[in-house]
Amino acid sequence: MIKAIETILIDIPTIRPHKLSVATMSTQTLVLVQIQTDDGFSGWGEATTIGGLKYGDESPESVAVNIRQHIAPLLLQQDERQVGALMYRLRKNIRGNRFAKCALETALLDIQAQRLSVPMSELLGGRLRDSVPVLWTLASGDTVKDIDEAQMMLDLRRHNSFKLKIGLNSIQHDVNHVLAIKKALGADVSIRVDINQAWSELQATTAIQQLQDGGIDLIEQPLKAENRAGMARLAQRFSVAIMADETLNGPQDAWEVARLNAADVFAVKIAQSGGLTQAKELGTIARLAGISLYGGTMLEGAVGTMASAQLFATFDELEFGTELFGPLLLKQDILAEPLQYRDFALQLPTTPGLGLALDLDKIAAWRRPA
Repeated sequence: MIKAIETILIDIPTIRPHKLSVATMSTQTLVLVQIQTDDGFSGWGEATTIGGLKYGDESPESVAVNIRQHIAPLLLQQDERQVGALMYRLRKNIRGNRFAKCALETALLDIQAQRLSVPMSELLGGRLRDSVPVLWTLASGDTVKDIDEAQMMLDLRRHNSFKLKIGLNSIQHDVNHVLAIKKALGADVSIRVDINQAWSELQATTAIQQLQDGGIDLIEQPLKAENRAGMARLAQRFSVAIMADETLNGPQDAWEVARLNAADVFAVKIAQSGGLTQAKELGTIARLAGISLYGGTMLEGAVGTMASAQLFATFDELEFGTELFGPLLLKQDILAEPLQYRDFALQLPTTPGLGLALDLDKIAAWRRPA
């Protein structure tokens, strides 16, 4: 039986400012959730958000309060082995709160996989790969710094694909910035851009043509999430891949985007989807509709990152790789042994559950007072 559920907020500085069109991040707040059972098992999940309420409708504080006051009472003293039934109970009684639900489902699946002595991926359909490719986001906003940072990552063999966060400056400034980096890094290096909904359709039409001509490989969520018709027009007009992100908040959204042909690629995010099983359904819809997949991130720490990797390792195809670099953006790790990034990929452990050993002393040192 579930005997305790704890929510922990940890504020960790980033290694550099991380600029999005909606915010500039210098600190990331990790939201960790621990579930303990009466027979000694402990599972971890994560509900980390990005960019504050300018990005989404959940905050670290709202996740913590809602779990403690509204969601945990529905789970305490319940049989943790009945993961599907428990998540159905949450979906039936709790509206929204996708990030909170994701953290709880992750912790439950972590316990279940430990109990069965298998990696979590085996509860999600079965692992097809032992590593997932990981790109790096260049988000300093400075062209020279971004080129130098990318070259360093190439030399270290840590990343060979890069995404640029744009949309904060004028259209032409951002386009020139991206194309200068692409030219400096060369044809063999994949460059993508993420606009985070910052453009109008007219602005997007002008900018995407230049980016396509300059050899950019992917355009992520150029328009507002609600403007699926506009996304469909862009996907039809241009040969460069158009990716849906913020418009995907679960399987129903994925179905609608696929039905409208409003994207060439889905960015799958486990928290944004409402949990691992819901995110897996996004992957299934994409496969059936002929839409490519990309493993997204909310810049989680190690727990959310590895939970995502456990799912992404089960996808038949992962054509555009992942951006599971969140822990590398943080000045402090929270694991006894850090995640393994090498040869441009994140390596998945073969140990039971998430396969992580959290360092409770590090967590205590960075933990926000209750």
